[in-house]
Order: sequence, then structure tokens, then C-alpha cells
Amino acid sequence: MHEIIKTHKTIPFMRFRIGAWIFSGLLLVASIVSLAVNQLNWGLDFTGGTVIEVGYSQQANLSDIRSTLDANGFEGAVVQNFGTQQDVLIRIEPQEGVKAQEVGENVLSILRAASTDEVAMRRIEFVGPNVGEQLTEQGGLAMLTALICILAYIAFRFEWRLALGAVGALAHDVILTLGLFSVLGLEFDLTVLAALLAVIGYSINDTVVVCDRIRENFRKFRKGESEEIIDGALTDTMSRTVITSLTTVLVLLALFFLGGALIHGFATALLFGVFIGTYSSIYIASSLALALGVSREDLMPPEVEKEGEDLEPMP
Repeated sequence: MHEIIKTHKTIPFMRFRIGAWIFSGLLLVASIVSLAVNQLNWGLDFTGGTVIEVGYSQQANLSDIRSTLDANGFEGAVVQNFGTQQDVLIRIEPQEGVKAQEVGENVLSILRAASTDEVAMRRIEFVGPNVGEQLTEQGGLAMLTALICILAYIAFRFEWRLALGAVGALAHDVILTLGLFSVLGLEFDLTVLAALLAVIGYSINDTVVVCDRIRENFRKFRKGESEEIIDGALTDTMSRTVITSLTTVLVLLALFFLGGALIHGFATALLFGVFIGTYSSIYIASSLALALGVSREDLMPPEVEKEGEDLEPMP
């Protein structure tokens, strides 16, 4: 197999774990403070608002529609194609004292005045804040359920210290990603929530590969300290990690620059998640397991006593 990183020497990753913990600790504190003070810039999926579907006689220009709505007092409206290039779905933030029907009629008149094409109203719906609260609660439960299931799986498959390290790394990734959106004030909608769940999946995939190699190396090498064994496992998986990360980043960069405003938050969350997930697999999951005292004895297969082994041999 081809390898990008070829080395006959073990890279001492664990030597820098204290510095990595300090770095991660500072980022976690900053993220938690920002989430407490600034909170998240919730999208319409969570806050509620008016959903308007209009149809154009020709292909609709989404950028022009966004600019037109921004210039007429509907800043931050979410504009996207719905089904075909002629059908457009518009989501408007809730406005106090204005009914959804009035908002829809105002938007329709603005779009008709700004376009030479025929614009037809298809439907108007109002998404209440109660739906947004439900989505927030269900999204949080989805992430919590994923973390608990991953903890149970790795504890059963490998060892409880590795399981706690893996879940600690996942919590680290989720908090930092949420902190990034809070600090930068980026809109947090359902696509970003989906990206967060994808980050959890990506990070745990990398962590499981590392845990599997750690277990193999502990069983393979009878000598050596736990720190040396873990460094060897991380070095062995480094080429695979780099290849996986690079190919994923190439796709996400294309989505980030060419995918449009609708999935910009999705691509941002995943791009950050790939980098922070790779980092946490090395310096959070593995080093936390080491700090908890994982050793060769914890990962060796249990000895199975053969039937009749304790009987004395026949004379």
C-alpha cells in the first residue's frame, strides 16, 4: 500500500500532550464563555418565521432575490431553489404584529416590481417558535444519544478507558464547533446541526482506527511503556489519517466556495470538524486514555481455561 508519510521512527506524540491539553482547555473555556454570553445565532429552523414559495416563469436568480429582499427590509432572508430552478423557497424571520399573509403579499409585490418575469405565489406558511424549540430539544437529544451509544460501543469493543477518551474527544469537538459559530456569529440552522452529527461520525471513525491499532500494538509488543505503544499506534495510522483528511477537505472546499450561501454553514462546520476531529483523535482521545492508566493488561484477551487442564497427567 502507498503511504504519504513513511517513517521508521516513532513520532513522540504523547510528549506534547500537556501543551495540547492547555491549548484545548483555553479553546474550551473561550467557547463555553461565548456560548453563555453571545449564545448561538439561531436560524429560522429554530426561531420560526414565514415560509413563502413563489414560482418564476424562467430560471430564478437567487442572488438578485436576496439583494432585493435585503434592500427592502427583509435582511437575512433564506432563499433557495425548491424542486426546480423556477421554484423558489423564501424563509423570513418572524415580525411582531405582522401576519404571515401580509408578509407574503409584501414579498410578492417586491419581487414582482424587481423582476421582468412573471412571479406567482404558490404557498405561505408560518412556522411557530414552538416548532423551533422542539427542533432544538430533539437536536440536542440526537447528539447526546450518539455520544452515549458510542461510549457503550467502544467500552464493549475495546476498553472503558479508551471509551472515555473517545467520548471526551467527541464532546471536545462538538463544543469547539459550537464555539466557532458563537464567536463568529454564524447562523446555526438544521444543516449545521446535520454537519455536527457528521463531525461526530467522522471523529469517531478516526478514533476507532486509532483505538484498534493501540490494542493490536499492546498485544504485539510485550515490552515498552504505555506511552511508547500509543505513540507507535498513532505513527502507524498517521498516513491513513492524512489521506482521509485531505480527500475530505478537498470535497468540503469545493462545497465551501462553490456550494452557495445555503450550505455555507454546513461546509464551514465540517471543514472545522475535520481538522479538530483529527487533532482530538491524537491529543484528546489517546492522551486521555493514557492519563486514565490504560495498560497492556487491560487490552490483553482473557485466558480461556481448557477443559481438563487442571487434572494431573495419567502415570
